[in-house]
Amino acid sequence: MGLFARGGTLPVLLTSSMGIAALLVAVYVDPVMHLVTLTGVLTLMLSAFLANFFRDPDRPIPKDEGVLVSPADGHVMFVVREMANGRRPSKEELSSGDCEENPLTGTWYPESLAEPLTFENEQRWCKVDKGEESSNDVWRIAIFMSPLDVHVNRVPEAGKIVRMEHRTGKGRRRGPFLPAFKKESEFNERVRTVLECATSSNSTGKMRVEVTQIAGALARTIVPWSGEGDVMRRGQRYGMIRVGSRVDLRVPADKFEPQVIGADSMNPDFPKGQFVNAGSTILFRSTGVSEEE
Repeated sequence: MGLFARGGTLPVLLTSSMGIAALLVAVYVDPVMHLVTLTGVLTLMLSAFLANFFRDPDRPIPKDEGVLVSPADGHVMFVVREMANGRRPSKEELSSGDCEENPLTGTWYPESLAEPLTFENEQRWCKVDKGEESSNDVWRIAIFMSPLDVHVNRVPEAGKIVRMEHRTGKGRRRGPFLPAFKKESEFNERVRTVLECATSSNSTGKMRVEVTQIAGALARTIVPWSGEGDVMRRGQRYGMIRVGSRVDLRVPADKFEPQVIGADSMNPDFPKGQFVNAGSTILFRSTGVSEEE
């Protein structure tokens, strides 16, 4: 991979060339009351912002057994245990009259999938109260990506993409676009990707994890670089979101334990939540694999 993410080299080179050209004109031809100079400086500042935004550094990928790495750079907004209490309806369920309508999140059928951890369709999730845990629960980690963070996203584990679903949100043609740092932004325009992975390197068992790229108030473009059927390596780049945004990762709660601290924990050492790096930071460790292993 080059210095910049896909689609980033041209705008960086174009704006930097325009800025340099404007400064040369100002020096050797006519600054026109310094307007040309100002234009050149502003264009170079834009080029620097684009270079920072489109940067795509290589990352060391952990080789530990039974871990899931971060899909995004940014601060951990929250770590929460959830259970499914609804799903997107089929055509038959939609006409049954049993569906529930929400002005922000859309239409739901008030029953989860028979096997929620297959993540076959988008489901509605709610927080699990202490003492009410079940084997069908998930852990969810939400990561907020500021405009200054690296915006290239990586898969958390090696596996096959079995589903990739784009949803535009509710209420607008491509919205709504709530600020990504708000919990409700999970229903902004989004791309939901389901990966089927081996439970361990020497096992034939399979599990699924769900990664959701969410557009923020500024980010309006989610760019997938992979699609259904693609086989991915752990930490492999699979897409990006342009400008500020958010990425959520859901995993089976009976198989993994979170390894990071969210802003919701009110930990004074991490007031904004722990900062994580895509492809490098371990978010989850398997409950069947010890750290010593």
